[in-house]
Amino acid sequence: MSKKLQAIRGMHDILPDKTPLWQMLEKQMAEVCQQYGYAEIRMPLVESTDLFCRSIGEVTDIVEKEMYSFDDRNGDSLSLRPEGTASCVRAGLEHGLFYNQIQRLWYQGPMFRHERPQKGRYRQFHQIGIECFGMSGAEIEAEIILMSYRLWQKLGIAGELTLELNTLGTLEERAAYKDILVGYFKQHIDALDEDSVRRLKTNPLRILDSKNPHMQALIEAAPQLLNSLGAESVEHFEQLQSYLNDAGVSFKCNPRLVRGLDYYSHTVFEWTTTSLGAQGTVCAGGRYDGLIDQLGGKQTPAVGLAMGVERLILLLEQHEWSVHSPLAYIVYQGDKARKEAIQLAERLRNQLPGEGIVLHCGAGSLKSQFKKADKVGASLALILGEEEVEENKVSIKFLRNRQEQQLLPEDELVVFLQNNS
Repeated sequence: MSKKLQAIRGMHDILPDKTPLWQMLEKQMAEVCQQYGYAEIRMPLVESTDLFCRSIGEVTDIVEKEMYSFDDRNGDSLSLRPEGTASCVRAGLEHGLFYNQIQRLWYQGPMFRHERPQKGRYRQFHQIGIECFGMSGAEIEAEIILMSYRLWQKLGIAGELTLELNTLGTLEERAAYKDILVGYFKQHIDALDEDSVRRLKTNPLRILDSKNPHMQALIEAAPQLLNSLGAESVEHFEQLQSYLNDAGVSFKCNPRLVRGLDYYSHTVFEWTTTSLGAQGTVCAGGRYDGLIDQLGGKQTPAVGLAMGVERLILLLEQHEWSVHSPLAYIVYQGDKARKEAIQLAERLRNQLPGEGIVLHCGAGSLKSQFKKADKVGASLALILGEEEVEENKVSIKFLRNRQEQQLLPEDELVVFLQNNS
């Protein structure tokens, strides 16, 4: 017996009862991006593996353990993209979007990581990303944070999210801090877990992000990066906080919020929630001035964010949402009525482009057709029989409230539907 076909573990179908919420989120995001003057960019799902090795780093968990990589028929190593920023930068370099230019870009789509699947963390997941190039000030960092805040407000979830900020300073300031941090943790090497001992050599800042409860007191007592920053970096961070305060956006500074890669600088931030258990981060971003240079371009200031769509959907599902159901379902009896029903449906779609008009297809008694009309959520059933066709009229049955069935001349139908939509 052949094996039952089903989706790959950690990769999920999004069924018709869920897609309206996805469409609503995507539509709201597109509207926010348009308001701020951001242009959409669409990148391939598959890239050269070398792109992610050079951008994310060969010693990171993503590259070492989580990427879906394979050799194609030419022997080239390719990977399904695990994140969007590297692809966006590659596209910008390839097509000359960065040199002496300012770019405000956004994208959406699936990403892939071979992780242990759990609620809010999947092997195929979806992100919406914003990337800005050519601007070095704190105001562009404030702008993308305000964009995300505007989206939370439009979605009605702003009260469930907390903004956390930190600064990483410059590469030179962070290098000096790493030496201090490594010295501190080496004095307490016996208290470190296996991951942290490994990160001591490869990514010491990530130790600060450890969730190991036995290490929290040690991490809390660690030297803070803020004490290693120069005056310019401190002023940059204070400017960002001032812009957010002026805009009425609440935040908290979190000195343990870090990124492990050298191309990050200055601001990092996350929007977190307590409503989703362990997967509490729904949006993360920061400045990455060193990445374009690292990938072969000229040094270019850059800042961006990425939000996890599945996690946002989980938040949205905790609220009540109304789905836009079809306005009318056309039922009929007889061959003449069937032919007229097809034409009526097209005329109504032309005259009421914003409404759903569903045509019954196939055989079935009026009773069974009414059941189908009810199942799709239509407000009205438009009935065509031999008598209606002869008299050029349409019977109307109300499916969502108790009203008498009506018989209308067809030329009065559009106005009636507009008044009952």
